[in-house]
Amino acid sequence: MEGILLWLAALAWQAPQADPRLQAVLARVAEEAEIFAQAATNLTSEETFQQRARKNPRRFRPRFGGAATEPPKVEYAMREIVSEYGYAVLKESPGQLHELRQVMSVDGRKIMSAQTARQALARGMKSQDDRVKRRMLEEFRRHGLASAAADFGQVILLFSQRRQGEYRFAIRRSEHIGADPALVLTFEQTGGSGALVIFEGRTAIHQTLEGELWVRQPDWLPLRVVLRSVRKRDETVIRDEATVDYVMTQHGVLAPASVVHRQYAGDQLAVENLFRYLAFRKFAAEAEVKFN
Repeated sequence: MEGILLWLAALAWQAPQADPRLQAVLARVAEEAEIFAQAATNLTSEETFQQRARKNPRRFRPRFGGAATEPPKVEYAMREIVSEYGYAVLKESPGQLHELRQVMSVDGRKIMSAQTARQALARGMKSQDDRVKRRMLEEFRRHGLASAAADFGQVILLFSQRRQGEYRFAIRRSEHIGADPALVLTFEQTGGSGALVIFEGRTAIHQTLEGELWVRQPDWLPLRVVLRSVRKRDETVIRDEATVDYVMTQHGVLAPASVVHRQYAGDQLAVENLFRYLAFRKFAAEAEVKFN
């Protein structure tokens, strides 16, 4: 019996200990998520969205000679939408932020001026009527986009103190983002509802997640969130991968600087979505928006 106890004690001594940095990292990330949640509905930016989407194969045409043995060439359609961008909360889902957009131009074609778009967005963000906000949530789909992901800008909220229990975290390695040294954590969703929303036509697909959380050393400021999700569509494996880079604004709030989202059908790139944001503004400070 004594030998068994000594063996168990030896195993316990050899068991890996939790990294002492993990608690401090998650506390800092939760703090930044809370600040973002409080400030987001007063922040706006200009978003440039570029999409590269695979075109459906053309009607069959017979090919001869060497061309007959080559796979058909993959063609992509390009889109660009420039919008005023912000966040709002709907009464039907209190506490949950949604992205709102007011489109200014589509593929270089002007829809409205920046000032008009800014005023319209501000009215929508502050409106008490959820119907106004829902119409703005549909903004992208009205312009005939292929699969588009939504609610990337606020993914930092996945790691609020309330939601951290839905994930399993582990510290993995050190990297760099530009000149900043970063500590990389992996995470895997173990509970809660799907955190990433993908729109395919009129269908909204909620997906569970895994990925990476990059924080700056040594102060643990969140710099990057990498998301991955896999599902099946019929017999095809659909893979979504996204990278959201954050920067600290002059208002003391983290905000997205860029998002890269790619969706693969099998091994083939189906859609690539690129989002870029100008410096975020505050209503009272810079946006010069007046509410009636």
